[in-house]
Amino acid sequence: MIRSIVDFFGNEAYATRRRRLLYLVLVLVVVTDVLVLREHAEYLWERVPGWSAVYGFLSCVLLIFVSKFLGHQGGLMRREDYYD
Repeated sequence: MIRSIVDFFGNEAYATRRRRLLYLVLVLVVVTDVLVLREHAEYLWERVPGWSAVYGFLSCVLLIFVSKFLGHQGGLMRREDYYD
């Protein structure tokens, strides 16, 4: 079972299936967010359907770019043989 999961995520032959699975999960997240009742929303943006999915995705992308910037430009990343 674990071998088939590793093969699915590690093999390039399954790239199209992985991409379709990703799109399906993204659509399901947005659809479920649209179906949530918004009666007790405190702020205006909490009433927008799909806001939490968009906010989560953009936050993740921003986190990746900031960490890459800090690693490469901020001097946090070291050479591979730094500790040798």
